[in-house]
Amino acid sequence: MTRSPSPSPSPGRAAAAGPTAHLSVRDLLGEALAGVLQRPVRTMLTMVGVVLGVGTVVAVLGMTASASGQISGRFTALTATEVTVRPSAGAQDAAGSPDGSPFPADADARAARIEGVRSAGTYYALASARVGDITGVPLPGASAQRLPVIAASAGTLPALRATLHGGRLFDSVLDDRAEPVAVLGSGAARRLGVSRLDRRPVIFIGGTPFTVIGIVGDVERKAEVLSSVVVPRGTAHRMWGPPGKRDQPARMIVDTELGAAADVAGQLPLALRPDRPDVLQAVAPPDPRTLRNDVSTDLDGLFLLLSGVSLAIGTVGIANTTLIAVLERTGEIGLRRALGARRRHVVAQFLTESALIGGVGGLVGAAAGVVAVVAVAVVQRWTPVLPLTVAVLAPVIGLATGLVAGAYPALRAARIEPVDAFRH
Repeated sequence: MTRSPSPSPSPGRAAAAGPTAHLSVRDLLGEALAGVLQRPVRTMLTMVGVVLGVGTVVAVLGMTASASGQISGRFTALTATEVTVRPSAGAQDAAGSPDGSPFPADADARAARIEGVRSAGTYYALASARVGDITGVPLPGASAQRLPVIAASAGTLPALRATLHGGRLFDSVLDDRAEPVAVLGSGAARRLGVSRLDRRPVIFIGGTPFTVIGIVGDVERKAEVLSSVVVPRGTAHRMWGPPGKRDQPARMIVDTELGAAADVAGQLPLALRPDRPDVLQAVAPPDPRTLRNDVSTDLDGLFLLLSGVSLAIGTVGIANTTLIAVLERTGEIGLRRALGARRRHVVAQFLTESALIGGVGGLVGAAAGVVAVVAVAVVQRWTPVLPLTVAVLAPVIGLATGLVAGAYPALRAARIEPVDAFRH
């Protein structure tokens, strides 16, 4: 702080009392830095709240951006290639096949002719009361099982992207001939004691023998298939008649090429039922961008609330520390005022000190947040994504937090009079 002589008073004007004080930016920064470093342990503890708050903001926004990209990629790879066709409200009186289903008997072939369709199949679950108990061996006292039985066309399991554990899937020939064959999900096979297919094992559904021709080890869609017995649709019609009211309504699952789901969904009702396209409703997957935005909004709202709490704690910490410093340095403030320091100089000094604490805490928090985003991305094998504006604005948030926190202590320090300071 430098002092310069006041200009000579003009005639008729009272002489100015005392010299005029000037506080340069360099002196201001030097004084503020000295005040911050005077108690380094206290300063570092005060920064913790800002570091946590700013670091959480950076980490949350970076992780949600990275996770959104990953969610979008996985969604597009699987869900965006799936179309479901189900009967509409007026389908009860519009049978398209002999078994009473609104889907025609050649629904698989009609759907497969649409550009972009990889495979398609119709299915419905039979009521357990209709099919009866299921056993693996025809011995007295053998444990009977109540397993779901699904009647499916030949294209259903390929559309579910089923992976075989052994054997094979039934084809349209077995379906048309209504052969008594079955494909077991891996869970159903364990419960029925079927582990090998080389001896052509047989299971009994309601006392009727069915030859097990395949075991499904995994599916990418409709996981309930793994605990079910799947039989050809034609076989189910011959054994138990057309679908009843207690059975689940028939549906079609369609596996499409990437990006073709929406176009396929628009063509399916007319391709399957040109006479009554209104009896079928094709459901295309939702827009992955909407899903990504919803996920991002939910995560951002939750974690930004936590980061806001951390920043609030950091603000209170800086304010408390600065206020204590004002009380401890009352004599110093009074001496500066006596030597010519103005109120604004005192305010500027304490605001600069609190801004330094907040700014450094913001820098450290931003760095910690970036490291956290990269670490999580490496562990999860994601591509780390961090908006540039977040990394740039993070230190500014810390600086603003320091300024807000130091406002009251700085104003209180400026109100200290030299005489009152010397009394203490």
